[in-house]
Amino acid sequence: MVEKYIRIGKILGTQGNRGALRVLPLTDYPERFQQMATVRVLINGLIRELSIEEMYFYKKYIIIKFKEIEDMNAANKLKGGFLVVTRSELVPLPEGSFYIFDLIGVDVFDLSGRRLGNITDIIQTGANDVYVVETEARPVLIPALKQVVKEIDLDRRRVVVQMPEGLED
Repeated sequence: MVEKYIRIGKILGTQGNRGALRVLPLTDYPERFQQMATVRVLINGLIRELSIEEMYFYKKYIIIKFKEIEDMNAANKLKGGFLVVTRSELVPLPEGSFYIFDLIGVDVFDLSGRRLGNITDIIQTGANDVYVVETEARPVLIPALKQVVKEIDLDRRRVVVQMPEGLED
């Protein structure tokens, strides 16, 4: 069985000539890299485990130097790859919070049980997330607020919402 991996960083390119890489974090917890001794890199469909020699934050990026990557040419071969973890390695979320990748594809129902569509994207606005729900007619934006989202059941792959005034059909 192929284990499902979750992307926590994207390798954008090299940093300097010693083989360090510039990584865009794809996680709300970039500090996790400070505790990691090794990391898996997914590149061209293959997983490669590498040892972190050095790591630091630079602007919105993470600069990582792997022990196994000796120069810029070797580092360049990892460009476009992703740093990945397994579900068991994820940072635990606070009660009532969910990973975005778990919500994508989940069916959305109103309080009467009518299926509205499914979540195709989640927009992070800063104030609150907004679920993009693809309906038969058009995409609908539903704010992820407690007064709107009444139930999230990931086991049954469903979300129940009370549509705000003006968003109902």
